[in-house]
Amino acid sequence: MEKVSISTIQFFEDREVELKGWLYNKRSSGKLHFLQLRDGTGIIQCVVFKGDVSEEIFKLCGELTQESAIIVRGTVRRDERSTLGFEIGASDVECVQMAEAYPITPKEHGLAYLMDHRHLWLRSTRPHAILQVRHEVVKACRDYMDTNGFILMDAPIFTPAACEGTTTLFETDYFGEKAYLTQSGQLYMEAAAMAFGKVYCFGPTFRSEKSKTRRHLTEFWMIEPEMAYCDLDGDMDLAEDMVVYIVARILEECSEELEVLERDIGKLEKVKKPFPRISYQQAIDILHKTGSDIRWGVDLGGDDETVVSQQFETPILVHRYPTKVKAFYMKEDPQDARLALCMDMLAPEGYGEIIGGGQREDELAILERKLSEHELPKETFAWYLDLRRYGSVPHAGFGMGIERMITWICGLHHVRETIPFPRTLQRLYP
Repeated sequence: MEKVSISTIQFFEDREVELKGWLYNKRSSGKLHFLQLRDGTGIIQCVVFKGDVSEEIFKLCGELTQESAIIVRGTVRRDERSTLGFEIGASDVECVQMAEAYPITPKEHGLAYLMDHRHLWLRSTRPHAILQVRHEVVKACRDYMDTNGFILMDAPIFTPAACEGTTTLFETDYFGEKAYLTQSGQLYMEAAAMAFGKVYCFGPTFRSEKSKTRRHLTEFWMIEPEMAYCDLDGDMDLAEDMVVYIVARILEECSEELEVLERDIGKLEKVKKPFPRISYQQAIDILHKTGSDIRWGVDLGGDDETVVSQQFETPILVHRYPTKVKAFYMKEDPQDARLALCMDMLAPEGYGEIIGGGQREDELAILERKLSEHELPKETFAWYLDLRRYGSVPHAGFGMGIERMITWICGLHHVRETIPFPRTLQRLYP
């Protein structure tokens, strides 16, 4: 008897197999029990006929509760009515653990209730599909980087200083010194790029943002490539190519999951190069035409990004924001010092920013001035300034938020569904 997973069941037609999993659902009809078994790789129907099993086993099947841990043995049979194309004709059912009354039933539950039971909700079809997409997005990111000459570098979680502004830092004690949970691995990737040329980090980042919007988490994951001898145009080229690669990969590998989520894949199929590239000024003009009274010099908010992105069917790249609304490390545009050589990628359908990045300031004197203007301690950034003393070159990079990318690809309303255990302003449990 073969010990198999549901995902490989098509290779075992007419053979006896053993499946280990949990009871997802059940219905009975006279001499038949229909057990929906899930094992993490899929769900399959196991048909228990009274004449094929002992009286004890048939009785047990009638008593099984939702999410009981079971082992089913039987023969794989073709069944055209099944989404898998197969079912199991059971000859034996073993109960490993009879579950107590399960708190998540087929009825409707509120989102707050489901999030309180997130450790159990992960077993349901919708979160299962979303997190399968997450797995493939992460794999696609790594594969893209690895096949395009990038070296993985791990950035530290504890940092001595801010990277994205001092108002969103999580502070902690580090053996008597102040330390912070990382907001970004970018500064460390700049150092690594001067050693390896093309690098990236992938890991959790933390922002103590007092935000309750559908786009924000306090703990989220980013992939952050950084490239030596690269300018803003090269940075946008990479971001564009990477997003096209990821979306194509999800369309190819996650069609079943997208169907479960009722995602309109026609909109994803339009994600082809080249993406429109518009300046910050052009974005402001679009907003003014749609009735906004936004002033030049103000950063684009979530609602502004939604309006601008809804004018396009693919992601767009908005570049050259005002210097004063961007981080200290962004390089000034040599053609207009009011502007930074930066870019944001906005997803279509109103999903807003999924990538932020740009060219970094590579001149020592200018970077020292900017640290002073931002009232950041020069001594804390001494190592970062060293990068401009010893072989400084033009360089650029970006950060892509994994959760925001998944939110858009899956067509979700809120980013909290894209991570197994979300951390938000009001949620630290479970």
